[in-house]
Amino acid sequence: MEDVQVKKIFILTGEPSGDKLASKVIQEFKKDNAKIEYLSVGGENLKALGIKSIYDLKDITYIGFTNVFKNIFKINKKINETVKAIQNFNPDILFTVDSPDFTLRVAERVKKQNSSIKTIHYVAPQVWVWREGRVKKIKKFIDHILLLFNFEKPYFDKENMSNEFVGHPLLDQSSESKIDINQIFEKNKALISVFPGSRKSEIDILMPILLDFIKLMNENYQDFIYIFHSTKQHYDLIQSYIKSQNINNCEIISDDKIKSHTLNKSVFAVAKSGTVSLEICKSKVPSIILYKMNFLNYLIVRSLVKVKFANIINIAAKEEIIPELLQSKCNAKNIFESVSNFINNPSKMKAQINKTQLILEKLKSPTPSTVSASKILIKYLQI
Repeated sequence: MEDVQVKKIFILTGEPSGDKLASKVIQEFKKDNAKIEYLSVGGENLKALGIKSIYDLKDITYIGFTNVFKNIFKINKKINETVKAIQNFNPDILFTVDSPDFTLRVAERVKKQNSSIKTIHYVAPQVWVWREGRVKKIKKFIDHILLLFNFEKPYFDKENMSNEFVGHPLLDQSSESKIDINQIFEKNKALISVFPGSRKSEIDILMPILLDFIKLMNENYQDFIYIFHSTKQHYDLIQSYIKSQNINNCEIISDDKIKSHTLNKSVFAVAKSGTVSLEICKSKVPSIILYKMNFLNYLIVRSLVKVKFANIINIAAKEEIIPELLQSKCNAKNIFESVSNFINNPSKMKAQINKTQLILEKLKSPTPSTVSASKILIKYLQI
């Protein structure tokens, strides 16, 4: 009997959020495709699926233009190492996820060296925010691009690039095991979820500001516990910041199931701008968004960006539904005033929730994102 050659997929991510998105697609894909060999650049979520990473994800998680400049030789070395590992693995598909400044540079080199490897990219670069001209270049080395939002489609259709709107996996319906978080946190206190970011550089900027905000809250309110949502990798870092300030009503969680249930039970969320905003809105929790970067990075970004808002909900709504405290506005006093304004006005919290639910409905895809993305992977394995 003739041996059937095992199909191979290399999964390439560049940061924890990409690892999480990739794992959701691969988990769905694995249901009907058991005999596939995998290798990755991934984090704890792909590892939980039994997929080996060729190195630690934190080795490439650099943020901001100036940090990239500082680490340019390290990054180029990692790109070369990654390209070599992919060529040696010789996959049928290179599945790249988000982090375009890293993943697409790798994909371009891989495709140049071996055009028979099919390249599928998940999470389109935000060409609607900046650098729209990238589509022409990307088309040359990416066979198919999977879009999270329907409003992205015209940018890729215009260049006749093979694409599909699959939706955002964080908006898919999920069935979760029941966890009694009353066993974890103090019963008589309301929970405020805090998201300081998934990169060390973000955490280092935001943690001192967030802890000063909590001190202001503690001077005015006694009935809240602040739950910091962390990756396992940065648990100790966040803990060290909290311990240094001797604040007693802060907890840290890193387990994804507990995070989800904690968010659902929260009365409010304070979050670094990013994908997590969709999760917060899906949980029907009112929130504000924060972001701060060093001044040089900010000047570069401000000169390139062509949208008014940082948050995807606000961008889709074309109005500021979720307050954005960015750069100089991102300080403890402003955060405290904004959060107080909400928690003292239940009708304001309800109004925000109602508006975000309408936007989420518009952003959802008819079929779950993971199912649609999985079907594209199957299609390209059969070509």
